[in-house]
Amino acid sequence: MKKNYVSNSEESVRMFKSNFMEAFSRVHFSVPLILYVPVVLFFAIAAFVSAGVSIAGFAGFYALGVLVWSVVEYFLHRFVFHFVPESKWGQRIHFVFHGVHHDYPNDTKRLVMPPAVSIPLAFLFYFLFSLILSKAYLWSFFPGFVSGYLFYDITHYALHHHNFKSAFWKKLKKHHMLHHYSDSSKGYGVSSPLWDKVLRSDFIKKQA
Repeated sequence: MKKNYVSNSEESVRMFKSNFMEAFSRVHFSVPLILYVPVVLFFAIAAFVSAGVSIAGFAGFYALGVLVWSVVEYFLHRFVFHFVPESKWGQRIHFVFHGVHHDYPNDTKRLVMPPAVSIPLAFLFYFLFSLILSKAYLWSFFPGFVSGYLFYDITHYALHHHNFKSAFWKKLKKHHMLHHYSDSSKGYGVSSPLWDKVLRSDFIKKQA
């Protein structure tokens, strides 16, 4: 497989001529937490106080939300972030959304999703889920979905910048590093390798 350019620098190239646009492309890893932890708390409180959801009902739909996020994470990464159009404009868009991360995987300010992208997506998914779920279920499900997203974003940052001692985190980091440095057509799960295993995009284990 052809190896692409990969930098070990913790900074990457400038993506926009405009200082205003460039500022929006760089995000500290704490920003998603600041934005979305209140969202999780708001909907969780609304589910109990306004919708009268039981603890068991909330837990079930919250867990479902986390699971659904893991599916969305996999399909976004595999079929959207790694889709490379043939046109120059398409390739430029791909570079802005994900290509820059593969060229500069250790850039500390381009490891979590910019709010300019995550906020519209949050509204879009909330609208889509509202079409099939009543408020009681939606307000239990959506905080789980957002929690799954937060776990993904913070995990992604940690996998690139932390050395782990536990076997679980070491294995997860290896999975993601193989995606970056060995074969980017495999290992699309970041917060979990579950769907790579189910959909056969996991890395083949070498026989001893």
